[in-house]
Amino acid sequence: MTPRYHSLCLRMAAWALGAAASGGGWAADAPQAAGAALAQDKGCLRCHAVSRHFVGPAFIQVAERYRDDAGAAERLAGRIRQGSVGEWGRVIMPRQPQVTAADAATLAAWVLAQRPAR
Repeated sequence: MTPRYHSLCLRMAAWALGAAASGGGWAADAPQAAGAALAQDKGCLRCHAVSRHFVGPAFIQVAERYRDDAGAAERLAGRIRQGSVGEWGRVIMPRQPQVTAADAATLAAWVLAQRPAR
């Protein structure tokens, strides 16, 4: 498998994962697909999964915890870039300086939009 083909497969899988996690149709889930692709591209899926706890919490768990918190998106974007300790137990989330503020905001919005499958 060539690196280009491998990259395409990963992006398509991330897109499909975003669409499936949101429970919607393909065309209506463009923001979900973009968020899933960004999460794949920035390495979020190395430690997180959409619906199950991995190294870090599942994105659905994060969304549930902060569902009624109006300032959650901004705070979560800051934690993506600066890292955090003790929010989800003893596991450290390392800072991600390669993620721009705009990408962190997009990722935070995508994470907070996750819903459990029905």
